Amino acid sequence: MRPDYELLIFDWDGTLSDSIGRIVDAMQAAAHLARRPVRDDAAIKGIIGLGLPEAIRTLYPDITANDLIEFRQHYADRYMVMDVEPSKLFDGVHESLEAFRAEGYRLAVATGKARRGLDRVLKAHGWTDFFDATRAADETASKPDPLMLNEILQHCGVRPEKALMIGDASFDLLMARNAGMDSVAVGYGAQALGSLLQYQPRLAIEHFSELRTWLGARTAETSLLG
Repeated sequence: MRPDYELLIFDWDGTLSDSIGRIVDAMQAAAHLARRPVRDDAAIKGIIGLGLPEAIRTLYPDITANDLIEFRQHYADRYMVMDVEPSKLFDGVHESLEAFRAEGYRLAVATGKARRGLDRVLKAHGWTDFFDATRAADETASKPDPLMLNEILQHCGVRPEKALMIGDASFDLLMARNAGMDSVAVGYGAQALGSLLQYQPRLAIEHFSELRTWLGARTAETSLLG
């Protein structure tokens, strides 16, 4: 029998929002301006989900503290230019989240974005007060440390076994494992679904609406057994 989940926790970039291309473009532009080797798309997609300082250090392990500050500013400047109009949500996201809320699920966001960026996109989508809890990478530990999930669980008063983390990167699934909760692997974002299966997600999907279908089947199963 599937667990009876109470809290759904979502990554943002590549899970709810189709923003991966912008992140890759901004990181490559920043590298050019910082006179650093420009990493290819695959390398950059492999660090999406980490906090920005951790992501840059992963791509450039020898970067100094001062150069890191410069690189971050180049990235932020480029991303802000592109993000005047926020990235679109993936098909099925808006409708599904509204349905989850109506069905009584608690909803949260755990993201590698900075708080300022997360607040900006939540406002743009009319979701300033939509989620029960949100955590951004610059106000807690970066993924895959479980701290941001533990903070969300504490805020919502939910046990780990009653929560489900949904994400498109290995960092999301490792974070969920480290927090003792189940996960859903998303295959349409930063990392290919095949590479995520090793983290033993409860479900693997290629379209967001599949999550709604699966949770609906779980609800029906629980009702019949009850």
